[in-house]
This record gives sequence, structure tokens and C-alpha cells, in this order.
Amino acid sequence: MTDNAAVGPTLADICEAAAALILPLWKSGVEVLTKADESPVTEADRRGEALILERLAQRFPDIPVVSEEHSSEFGTPDRIGPRFFLVDPLDGTKAFVRGDPNFTVNIGLIDNGRPVAGAVCAPPTGETWFTGAEGAMKRVNGGPAVPVRVRPWPKGAAVALVSHTMKEETAVKLAQEYGFDLREPMDSSIKLCRIAEGSADVYPRHGPTMEWDIAAAHAVLEAAGGSVLTPDGQTFSYGKADDGFRNGWFVARGA
Repeated sequence: MTDNAAVGPTLADICEAAAALILPLWKSGVEVLTKADESPVTEADRRGEALILERLAQRFPDIPVVSEEHSSEFGTPDRIGPRFFLVDPLDGTKAFVRGDPNFTVNIGLIDNGRPVAGAVCAPPTGETWFTGAEGAMKRVNGGPAVPVRVRPWPKGAAVALVSHTMKEETAVKLAQEYGFDLREPMDSSIKLCRIAEGSADVYPRHGPTMEWDIAAAHAVLEAAGGSVLTPDGQTFSYGKADDGFRNGWFVARGA
């Protein structure tokens, strides 16, 4: 059995390699296609996933992988074992297409329904967050890794990260429900990583996502002392093959 603590740094290396492949295609006018679910896909998504799948097969040949673009083309598996990778080669494709910097490369390791290791890279900034033996770590442009930690809930200025498409009335309702004062629109799994490093406090998601969208960042956030739970405080689990690996609502929090 692979040591979970040793997996995160390896996943970080793979994410950064995929990011280096993707970044030159950002703001390049790359063709945007539409998948069956009406979501966009680009050559960056496909090239990034191909590299990640190849590297995972080399390093972890016995661990199966569920990945976004393969699943989009061929469907999700009908069943999955207790230990598998979830891969999103470019989370935030809409931001990528708009020219916004908040898109990420994501690889998470699931074991018995829980995210036990993960790495997330933001190609435009060179930031990479990942799990390790010492908890959650971050490095920038291949520099030294430093520990990151969630911050205590602030008094009077809690910051929520929310979707760009959230309606004002929804945001007001969520602010009353979760007690935040400020909100910042942001795409992709980078929201969970910003909470993990203490830059924000909560991310309520009352809307659809897929398991590969958040698994890696969930692992990082938990390693940093935060949590991802259902709105009623229950464990948020993975491996929902019967539901096509779709997520229900969740709330990501810092301390």
C-alpha cells in the first residue's frame, strides 16, 4: 500500500508538469468546443489530462483513475474500488476561456470514500498546494514548500468565496445562513485552497459539482485544518459511482 503522506508531493510534480503544458494555451485563442453537458472543453483540457494519466500510470499503476474528460467522452465507471484517483486537468475552463487566472489542475486520491492526498496547481501564478507528511503545503514556481494553515474565524469580517454566477438574493441568503460579511467571486477549486492558506473563511456551494472538481482541494483543506461537510454537518464522501460521481451540496470552511 502506498504511503498517503508520500503521494501528495508526487501529485504536485505531476500537476505542475500539466500546468506547464496548459499555460502556453491560455489567452492563445485556442478552440473552444462544447461537451454533451453543454460545458466547454479545450485542447488544454485534453492535453493536460493525457499527460496526467500517463504519469499516474507510470507512478501508480495499480490505482485506477476517474478523470473528467475521459468520463465526458466514455461515461463514468459503473463501479469503483475503495482506492482511486480523481483527476480534473483544468478546473475552471470558463475562466480559462475568458482569460481569467482562476483555473487549476487537480489530482486527488480517494480511499474508502475520503480524500487522503491531493495536489492543486494554479498555472497562471505558479502556486501549488499539496498534502504531505507535515500537513498542507504550498510552493510557488517550484520554490521551497512552506506549511499553510486555515485562520481562526474572524470577528466582523469573515470572507466567503462564491461562484461568479451566484445571484444577489442567493448570496444574501447564504450570508445570513453562514455568517460571513464579505464575499469574493472566484472560479475553480482554488477557492478551497485560498481557505486552506488562510486567505478566506468559507465557501458554501449550494449547486452541482462533480467529485473531480473538489477532491484534491478537499484533501488540501483538511490537511490545513479545515473541513468540507454537507450543509447539515455530515461527512462529504466520494466514490458515488451510482450517481455518476456527482456531488451534492457542501460547505467548505476554515477553522
